[in-house]
Amino acid sequence: MFGLTFEKILLIGIVAVFLLGPEKLPHYASQLARLVKQLRNMANGAKERMRDEMGPEFDDVDWKKLDPRQYDPRRIIREALIDDDGEVKAQSATVSRAVPNPDGAYLQRKRAREKALSAPQPAPFDSEAT
Repeated sequence: MFGLTFEKILLIGIVAVFLLGPEKLPHYASQLARLVKQLRNMANGAKERMRDEMGPEFDDVDWKKLDPRQYDPRRIIREALIDDDGEVKAQSATVSRAVPNPDGAYLQRKRAREKALSAPQPAPFDSEAT
């Protein structure tokens, strides 16, 4: 539970005794107990509501299977690459390399600009703007 060990809880309790003092400690301890009971009742109520809404399928759900902490991308990929027979799928791992452009993208854009500027074209004119 949140990585709290018995020693850490004991240390928190000792610090609480010194900070709150013996007069206020019983009051705060009872409030904490009430809060824990309310949280437990809320969790049980949510579980019962889900059981009512899902019906008999609620007991059939494997909740451990739906735990997001179990998903390991390496395991998922490994299982996807292994056949049902236990054999690794033979996939060709071809690496496609694009042939680099000897001129480069900059020179291609520069040539396209020069070509567009060399052709005689009338200046743009917007009759509605004037």
